[in-house]
Amino acid sequence: MTNDTSFYSQSLNREMKFQKYGYAGKPILVFPSSGGSSYEFADFGMIDACQSFIDRSLLQFYTADSYDNDSWLNLGLSGHEKVEAHARYEAYILHELIPYIAYDSQWYGKIAATGCSMGAFHAINFALRHPDVFDLSIAMSGVYDARFFTGEFGDDLAVYYQSPLDYLPHTHDAWYLDQYRQNHYVVAVGQGAWEGPHIADTNKLEHVFQEKGIPGWFDYWGPDVAHDWPWWQKQLPYFLTALANQGII
Repeated sequence: MTNDTSFYSQSLNREMKFQKYGYAGKPILVFPSSGGSSYEFADFGMIDACQSFIDRSLLQFYTADSYDNDSWLNLGLSGHEKVEAHARYEAYILHELIPYIAYDSQWYGKIAATGCSMGAFHAINFALRHPDVFDLSIAMSGVYDARFFTGEFGDDLAVYYQSPLDYLPHTHDAWYLDQYRQNHYVVAVGQGAWEGPHIADTNKLEHVFQEKGIPGWFDYWGPDVAHDWPWWQKQLPYFLTALANQGII
């Protein structure tokens, strides 16, 4: 089932679409890849690949529209301005879309996040910044350093606090660390074509998790595994199956 829905976002001053797939179960918010639409996940076969989890009422997928072309990917903006624009998207997700998801799904606990490529950056960044909202993040082929989008940002704290590889090593607040250690993080990457920077950032993030004592499943797929949808179609059901077997979803 798909539910093509939109509403006007006060945070972004525009109509924002999203899709719903499923009837019952834990909501999972899908962040699209670079500049992608809410239709992307289904168009590239990801919903079909995960249909069994929908049929078993384990998951309800909510696929969001991107705002990246107006924020991180807008070449006309400085790094600081990119983050200011992203902050408006963050407000939309947290204060408009997620409350709707709670009402629509009748699920009032923590939810899951996932995404491929740039969607993986969002899935991890939102989950780390808001561990009281997201207790599961499945990130595939992401980068986790904001410099990938902004270049060097100096002492700009606005960018720093949106860059997981910068803020996480210096997180000492017990409120965050306790929730991180109770939540679940899956970070995957292939070792084939177009995965170079994503391998490097996945490895760096794994080391930070180890240093902070945060459990995480870091999974490096083989040298034939490219940065592309056919592989993500295999990865996501693989991880969801393992999580279902553990009773996490």
